[in-house]
Amino acid sequence: MTIASICIIVAAVLPILSVGLAKVAPVSRPERYDNHNPRAWIAKQTGWKARANAAQSNGFEALPLFIAGVLAAQQMHADQAMVDKLAMAFIAARLVYVALYLADVAALRTAVWGVGLACSIALFFQGA
Repeated sequence: MTIASICIIVAAVLPILSVGLAKVAPVSRPERYDNHNPRAWIAKQTGWKARANAAQSNGFEALPLFIAGVLAAQQMHADQAMVDKLAMAFIAARLVYVALYLADVAALRTAVWGVGLACSIALFFQGA
C-alpha cells in the first residue's frame, strides 16, 4: 500500500474526527450530545461546535476530488514519490484547515483550503 493510498483513508476519517470533537466535548447536562437524534443536536450547536460540523461537511466535499486525483495519478503510473508528497501535503492542509476552522480564523482558513484544492488538482497532472 502506498503512502498516498493511506492518505485516502486518513482523508476519509478526518471529517468524522472533526465533528467528533464537538460530540465528545464536555457540555452541560441539558446540552449533552443526543445520540438518538445526532443531526438535530449538531444543527442546534453554535460557536466552535458548529464550525466543527462545517469542517466535517467541507471535508466530505473535498474528498471525492482528492481520491480521484490519487487514483488517476496512480493509474497513469505517475512518479509515486511525487504522488505521495502531494497526498501528504493535502492531509497537512486539511489538518491545518480544521484547526483554523475551529479557531475561527476565516481568511487564513480559506487560503489553506486553496492549498488542499491545488494538491488535489495537481495530482491529475502527475502522469502527463
